[in-house]
Amino acid sequence: MSENVVEIPAVKAFIVCPFREDERFSLSPEQRLEETVRLAAAINLQIAGAEIVRLRQVRPDMFFGKGMVRRFGEMTAAGNCRLMVVDAALSPVQQRNLEKALNLKVIDRTALILEIFGERAKTREGSLQVELAHLTYQRSRLVRSWTHLERQRGGAGFLGGPGETQIELDRRIIDEKIVKIKKALEKIRQTRGLQRTARKRVPYPVVALVGYTNAGKSTLFNRLTAAGVFAEDLLFATLDTTMRRLVLPSGREVILSDTVGFISDLPHELVMAFRATLEEVAEADVVVQVLDASAPVIKQQRRDVLDVLHRLGLEKIEYQDNYLEAYNKTDLLSAFTPPAARAVKISALTGAGCETLLARLDEILSAAEAVVDLVVPAADGRLLAWLHRHGKVLSCRTEGENMYLKVRLGQAEQSRLTDILQSTAQSSAG
Repeated sequence: MSENVVEIPAVKAFIVCPFREDERFSLSPEQRLEETVRLAAAINLQIAGAEIVRLRQVRPDMFFGKGMVRRFGEMTAAGNCRLMVVDAALSPVQQRNLEKALNLKVIDRTALILEIFGERAKTREGSLQVELAHLTYQRSRLVRSWTHLERQRGGAGFLGGPGETQIELDRRIIDEKIVKIKKALEKIRQTRGLQRTARKRVPYPVVALVGYTNAGKSTLFNRLTAAGVFAEDLLFATLDTTMRRLVLPSGREVILSDTVGFISDLPHELVMAFRATLEEVAEADVVVQVLDASAPVIKQQRRDVLDVLHRLGLEKIEYQDNYLEAYNKTDLLSAFTPPAARAVKISALTGAGCETLLARLDEILSAAEAVVDLVVPAADGRLLAWLHRHGKVLSCRTEGENMYLKVRLGQAEQSRLTDILQSTAQSSAG
C-alpha cells in the first residue's frame, strides 16, 4: 500500500546578527552571520534576508530600538517571513515583545542550536540530552509560552489559598521532567563507566576525534573504520558518540570515538547537557582535534574547541603529549603547512595523509609505554600468556620457581596489569 508523501514547504526566515563594539566574540560579525546562516540552513530554513546590526546599547524590553524593530517588521513582511533568528541571547521578555511587535516567531542562538540538535539526535542518550537542554532553556521562558498564565487552579495543599497559578504548575511539571531525565542520564553515565572499565580489561586505548562542527570528523571516522556514520556538509551532522575498533600499522588495536561537533560561543546549557557524551573525550588516551584547513577562521575554530575541552576539565590539553591536530580538507588547497609540530595534514575525502595520521597515533601510544620489571611464578601460565599477548617481552629468565621478565606495556595495559596483580594478591590472601 503506497503512501502519499506531503512535502512541507521550508519556513522563510530573516536573520539578524547584532553586535556592539565593546562585545568580545571569537568570530567577527561577518563570520558570525555566515555561521548563523549555515546553522539555519542545517534545519532547512529558507533565508529571505540576513544582516549585521550595530548597536549602541541593548534595550531591556525588545533588545533593539523601536525604529530598528519597525524596519525589521517591514522587511520580514515584504519577504513573507514566519521566523526571525537573532544571533544573540534574548531574555524571555525581549523575545515575547519582539514577537508581538513583529507578529512572527522569534528565536535566539541557543534555540536555533537546540532545534538542530533535536533533529540530529538518534540514540536514546542523545535524545535525552537534547530534551534536558530544551527543558532547561524553556523553563525560564514559560512567561512567553502561554496565554492562560493568569488563570489559577484550586489547590489541595495544607495552606489552602487561591491555588497554584498555571505558570507555577507548568514550571513544576518541567522540573519533574528534568529530574527524571537527569536520573536516566545518570544511569547511562554509569553504564558508560562500566563499559570503560570493561575496555580497560581488554584493553584497548581510546582515541577521541574532536573538532569544530563540519570539520570532517565523521568523514575521517568513516575513512579509517568504514563505519558508515552519517557525514554530510552540514553543521552538527553528528550528535551521538560512535565507537569502532581500529587497527594501527603496528598491529595495535584501538577504539576510535567520533563525538559531537563544537561551535563558537556554545551555550552553557548545551555543554552541560552533553557532558555525559563528552566524558568519553576526557577519558580518552589520545585526543585528535580535526580542523578544517580550508576555513578562513581556522584559528578561531581551534581556540573555540580548546575552550570547550578546558571547560570539560582538560586544561592545557594542547600542550600534552597525547594531543594531536589533524588538518583536514587539504585537497581543497594548493599548498598547506601545518602550523604546529604536533600536527599532520590529511584529506578524509581522498585518504591522503591518513596513513601518516595512523603512524603518529602509533608513536604517541608507544611513547606512553613503560618497561616494567616483573617476577612471575613459572606456574602462572595465564598471566604469562597475558603479558605476551598485551605487551612486548624484552627479556625473560627463569630462576627456580619464578620467571624474571622485562615487559614493555602501554598505559592501558599497565592499568590492567595492576588490577590483575591486586586481584591475584587478594585471592592468595583469602
